[in-house]
Amino acid sequence: MASAGEPRLRLPELKLDELLEELQARVNAARGTRDRVHSLLEAVLSVGRELDLEQALHSIVEAAAVLVDAEYAALGVIAPDGTTLSAFLTVGMSKDQIARIGRFPEGHGLLGEVIRHPEPLRLEKISQHPASYGFPAHHPPMNSFLGVPIRVRNQVFGNLYLTEKRGGAQFDEDDEAVLSTLAVAAGVAIDNARLYEESRLRERWLRANADITYSLMAGRARAGSLQLIAERARENMASALAAVALPMEATESLVVEIAVGVDAEAHRGLVLPLSQTLMGIAFASAAPVTSDDVQQDERISPEPPRFEGLGPAVAVPIGTRDGGVRGVVLVSRTAGAPVFSGQETEKLQGFAAQAAIAMELAERREEAEEIAVLRDRDRIARDLHDLAIQRLFATGMTLQSAGRIIEHPEAAERVLRAVDDLDETIKIIRSTVFGLQSRTSTADAALRARIVRVVDEATRALGFAPGVRMEGLIDTDMPGEIADHVVAVASEALTNIARHARADRADVVVTTDGREVSLVVSDNGAGIPPDGRRSGLRNMAERAEQLGGRMDVSSPVGGGAVVRWRVPLPST
Repeated sequence: MASAGEPRLRLPELKLDELLEELQARVNAARGTRDRVHSLLEAVLSVGRELDLEQALHSIVEAAAVLVDAEYAALGVIAPDGTTLSAFLTVGMSKDQIARIGRFPEGHGLLGEVIRHPEPLRLEKISQHPASYGFPAHHPPMNSFLGVPIRVRNQVFGNLYLTEKRGGAQFDEDDEAVLSTLAVAAGVAIDNARLYEESRLRERWLRANADITYSLMAGRARAGSLQLIAERARENMASALAAVALPMEATESLVVEIAVGVDAEAHRGLVLPLSQTLMGIAFASAAPVTSDDVQQDERISPEPPRFEGLGPAVAVPIGTRDGGVRGVVLVSRTAGAPVFSGQETEKLQGFAAQAAIAMELAERREEAEEIAVLRDRDRIARDLHDLAIQRLFATGMTLQSAGRIIEHPEAAERVLRAVDDLDETIKIIRSTVFGLQSRTSTADAALRARIVRVVDEATRALGFAPGVRMEGLIDTDMPGEIADHVVAVASEALTNIARHARADRADVVVTTDGREVSLVVSDNGAGIPPDGRRSGLRNMAERAEQLGGRMDVSSPVGGGAVVRWRVPLPST
């Protein structure tokens, strides 16, 4: 203890209040960091759980807005060209605001800056950056900005854009670090979602191939199998329309056998040349043919109108050049939808190749069955000729000899009648044998091919190629006599157009529903004058009347003429 005369030791002044405040601030900062890390971990787990790509992207942009306390957030997906945005997801704006703004940004200006330079970008005021050139009308005001790229396997997938930190504060280094960490987790989540979607798509393609193979090998009708090909292609390619065209025998044309989806009726039965059409070029080159916009593509004929509201399209050959192209499948998406990527086209091409193999196997099976039938017919014909006819002939000779020694006139007459009956029976059997052994092919007499030849011949006289469309089982349901009349009427109608109509467009439509056949020939020419010669029209009408049908001729308001010729088909 110090004596009374010694100076008192003075303790340093401790600013306890300030120290406590600093300690409390550090505790709060630690808690804030802990809460932010906890929120970041929750966001990473939430994002990582999503396997649906679209839902994963929404989760990413929502988590980003929460983590850095931003009023507005967006995720821009970079297009395959690497310079623009193909998709833009937003958080913070209502649907009404988005509708008033109009089109989403394509990746120019400040957003394009992050695309061109995929590094974090932090700004206090957007308008001060050289790449910024303002906002569109009805866009909410934005000042502070933070952009971070999202990489998937060392490739930039897209960018996160955050604006307007709440409370008027600025985005800081911690915000940038947190957002960059989320971007890494987002890249993994996007990659997982992509792989999952690819595996599901691969599974759907495998299932589709199995369905097609089973359908064809099970003996299902060709139309049903083609329908299945079109439906599976449309579903797996996320398309609005799918069509399948097959080559026509003895012609340089394709006929659209099946169409499903938007305006399918306008495509069914359409006859397409192998040049200047997507499907024709794909068939002739045995390679895929794509179009970014079928409505503006010069390879799409304007008549008949059939691609309204559609945009990207791709036509893929069914088969390969080495194995032979058996047809073409075309799919088209709605206008404004993403174009078909090379990977999508490759998958469709693989599906079409498998379908071609299944079609070939089915044809081989049908040929084997046909050969077995023909062999059986040959055996039956041989047995009838070698056994039945000879026995009948011998029986007839015996009866004829017996008739000469029968004294009763009536009995002798009956025996001779029996001999005559046997002779007629032998003639009938010989005719049957001839029919069984007949091998004449009806391919050249197919009505489809004959109609196309008539149109090709008329093209030279008309100066333009008429449109052709055929629907129904035209070659199957059509008796030869009626087919001859249809060809004659079509030829006469096109000849009349070439001689008198002065038209620059004509269409030939042949349809059948199994009960009647209909032929419609129309043009946009001068029409039929009331005092003109009617011999050609009278001949066509008489042909219809002979077959129990009718013919109507009309002149539309816009000009031209329409000939409608209908006859019933014999019931089976």
